[in-house]
Amino acid sequence: MPKTASKDPAKPAPNTAPKPVAAKPVASKAAAKGDHVFLVDGSSYIFRAYHALPPLNRKSDGLQVNAVLGFCNMLWKLLRDMPEDNRPTHLAIVFDKSEITFRNKLYPDYKAHRPPAPDDLIPQFALIREAVRAFDLPCLEQAGFEADDLIATYARQANERGASTTIVSSDKDLMQLVTDKVVMYDTMKDRRIGIPEVIEKFGVPPEKVVEVQALAGDSTDNVPGVPGIGIKTAAQLIIEYGDLDQLLFRATEIKQPKRREALLENAEKARISRQLVLLDDKVDLEVPLDDLAVHEPDSRRLIAFLKAMEFTTLTRRVADYAQIDPANVDADPGNKSGASVFSPLPPSDVTPAPGDAPTAGAAPPAKAKPTGARDDKNSNRKGTPAMLAEARGEAIRKIGFDRKAYQPIGNLDPLNALIARAHDTGYLAIEAMSESIDPMQAELSGLALAVAPNEACYVPLGHREAGSGAGLFDTGFAPGQIKTADALKALKPLLESAGIQKVGFNVKFTSVTLAQHGITLRNIDDAQLMSYALDAGRGSHALEQLAERWFGHAVVNYGGLVGSGKGKLTFDQVTIDKATEYAAESADVILRLWRVLKPRLVAERMTTVYETLERPLVSVLARMERRGISIDRQVLSRLSGDFAETAARVEAEIQEIAGEPVNVGSPKQIGDIIFGKMGLPGGSKTKTGAWSTTAQVLDDLAEQGHEFPKKILEWRQVSKLKSTYTDALPTYVNPQTHRVHTTYALAATTTGRLSSNEPNLQNIPVRTEDGRKIRRAFIATPGHKLVSADYSQIELRLLAEIADVPVLRQAFRDGLDIHAMTASEMFGVPIKDMPSEVRRRAKAINFGIIYGISAFGLANQLGIAREEASAYIKKYFERFPGIRAYMDETKDFCRRNGYVTTLFGRKCYYPDIKASNASVRAFNERAAINARLQGTAADIIRRAMIRVEDALAEKKLSAQMLLQVHDELIFEVPDDEVAATLPVVQKVMQDAPFPAVILSLPLQVDARAANNWDEAH
Repeated sequence: MPKTASKDPAKPAPNTAPKPVAAKPVASKAAAKGDHVFLVDGSSYIFRAYHALPPLNRKSDGLQVNAVLGFCNMLWKLLRDMPEDNRPTHLAIVFDKSEITFRNKLYPDYKAHRPPAPDDLIPQFALIREAVRAFDLPCLEQAGFEADDLIATYARQANERGASTTIVSSDKDLMQLVTDKVVMYDTMKDRRIGIPEVIEKFGVPPEKVVEVQALAGDSTDNVPGVPGIGIKTAAQLIIEYGDLDQLLFRATEIKQPKRREALLENAEKARISRQLVLLDDKVDLEVPLDDLAVHEPDSRRLIAFLKAMEFTTLTRRVADYAQIDPANVDADPGNKSGASVFSPLPPSDVTPAPGDAPTAGAAPPAKAKPTGARDDKNSNRKGTPAMLAEARGEAIRKIGFDRKAYQPIGNLDPLNALIARAHDTGYLAIEAMSESIDPMQAELSGLALAVAPNEACYVPLGHREAGSGAGLFDTGFAPGQIKTADALKALKPLLESAGIQKVGFNVKFTSVTLAQHGITLRNIDDAQLMSYALDAGRGSHALEQLAERWFGHAVVNYGGLVGSGKGKLTFDQVTIDKATEYAAESADVILRLWRVLKPRLVAERMTTVYETLERPLVSVLARMERRGISIDRQVLSRLSGDFAETAARVEAEIQEIAGEPVNVGSPKQIGDIIFGKMGLPGGSKTKTGAWSTTAQVLDDLAEQGHEFPKKILEWRQVSKLKSTYTDALPTYVNPQTHRVHTTYALAATTTGRLSSNEPNLQNIPVRTEDGRKIRRAFIATPGHKLVSADYSQIELRLLAEIADVPVLRQAFRDGLDIHAMTASEMFGVPIKDMPSEVRRRAKAINFGIIYGISAFGLANQLGIAREEASAYIKKYFERFPGIRAYMDETKDFCRRNGYVTTLFGRKCYYPDIKASNASVRAFNERAAINARLQGTAADIIRRAMIRVEDALAEKKLSAQMLLQVHDELIFEVPDDEVAATLPVVQKVMQDAPFPAVILSLPLQVDARAANNWDEAH
């Protein structure tokens, strides 16, 4: 139920005559097994459409009609654009009747505090009812009951007859009705809500939702609940005690004093709340279920209504379907006529306008059968989501690319026409083009836009003319461009509209770039992240590769466009005609990828992964990147000097050991000395014939006690710290913000871990003293502290959870030193006064097992014989047999399926796990074993990042999240808010898995505040 206003005012809009309660169809049809009943929560949808769509006024009289348009588009989608096997046989629109219901008699304050409906929405209520009648659909409302009660009753009756039911709504109050035969469908997000989605929302299955709501209450409807108990706590209590009655009966057993007292004092409120939220499915219906049978509407009447509302695009769709010339139908005289249209539906849900590429999977307008009609030839055809996705993909692939159709936009008139077109389709592909890869400092070269295949353009904004800048009055800009400020002013309402879908590719770059110009990109989708959610590990997610893979199309090569070497151009120096060809094609490819990949999310059950772990994180990371972090240049300068001295000293020692002049930076010279002159073992040559001197090779030799390779490693490490961090970091300071702004990549790893670039802040060594010194240069601004919140041994905890290792789980519960416990289990050494060397070995094994370490690797790491390391690993598996079983099961699963899954459903693909090459096969086996743990940990911190900003805002705290480094989050917090911020951050991070996954082993988060990153960590 909407949270912003009452569902319907008590009085109809002015100058509208009251209508009958229901418009009955021409004939009844008994609902039976195999039928599909659609029940639209009309009152709720009105408010969703109103708030989702931008204001839209009829030209003839200025009346706002955005909610009416959204409602009509939704009805057309249900009747004509649903897959053939998922169309309604029975359909009704159910409204609240603005009278007191039985709930108000039970609890007079029920819904007492809801604000009135917006003034410009009130006149639309009557028009929406008229729209329903124009579609010749039942328009239901019944005195004394809410729409939800009628829906519950119809759903029960349909179930009893063997029919399935779809409730068109996203209202949480209806989720109690979901079963294997009853689903909910959110048309605005094209999202199905079944049992798993209800569990994700409430932490309990649908049959327990009422119990949770009774405890948590609902401030929107003024349902009291139990003060201090939210959804999460309520779900935990119901899971533990079974139901509300048992919980209240055993409330004295609850250990937490505040929770126990709250339940005891508010038991009656909880019982009343349950009555308020429990839907009545025994309503004596005034309109029988059989009378909801779908039939063909009077097309001329519907066209007359749509013309009166001035919905030209939808009028054309209906006329095309009915094969009627709309010019031969007069507008309904009761409603006036004429204007532009906005459609909130995504491409897979919109019948294409003439000239558009046909939407794959949409019913052909001219040949479609009446909705609900049976097709004997295809009655056994299974129109599964997978088949639908395949069909849509095939349709898109058949549409060739026409680069000649791409046009530059050099003035506002065609730009405004394109904006109107985007309102018509309801979506827009967009990509910001710039001369820099740093979105914080990038100057906009232009914007690439697309609204349909081959209907793409480029809006150049900052291209420079060749040889410009010579004249006194020469601006340097090429002609035929709109001023950036004018173009963005025209585009801003569209880009910030929550009702228009903006589709990007690595859309975070565009989001940050536009944010620098005061535009907040809203309602985004990211085709790259869809590809990542579906195919992580199965290939590149670069636009060029995806265009080739999905469409067999080679895009314009960027390198060929800008050149290379000294003559390399920045994008703003590329001529506008060539830039248009490249940029518009990119937007076209992005839009096509979106239309191909979005149905796959549903078909392959990856929608939840994308919607909960990928898409919401884009805006979170965009804000983090814009905030940046302060560094102390003086600290870095001193460190750079120290590292230079160390490198010089080590280099002198290397020369002395070698006994000859050595270029320490030359791998060839180093290899010749180690394996040629010194004759050390283990040498192998690369394809070029040079000795291999990789870090692994040098590590192995150093572990054997050879001094020369050890010194080379030392020199390489200190030189890298100097060049990569102490020298480079100051060059990344933004001249406007005076802070360092890293860029995060979401689709860079197979497991869901983020990567950090330009600069990379995730690879600063934390276990070495030199690495910690670099972290000291990251500082809080005056009056603030840096807070580091870090998951403690999260992957080991997940290993204990997933592999079900009782000893490890109990050790974590008891707060034991996990490495000391492991050592005690393996070596029989008491935990108290355990030698540090013994604990170090156990720690190496603990973490090594997660990464599938071999006996050879463990031997090198601990400096012991391979036989001894092999015995350690064997004993480890004997003491913890569940771990071996977990590893074997994971490898077997991956061999069968090609992927492993995290606890949250992310798929990590390892197609080479069956490779004939033994080393490749072993690597993929180790990676698959680790992926379930690392991927789950990555999903958990993503969930925490998505939630923490709202949690801080709810507590009116001004802490800002700046960095994510694997299992750690860094915040900047005002000094006087540190004490209040720490527990909020810890709770969000610890509860991040809930309610999707309930861990038996609680997570632990360590959080500290200090003036710099090192001290806080």
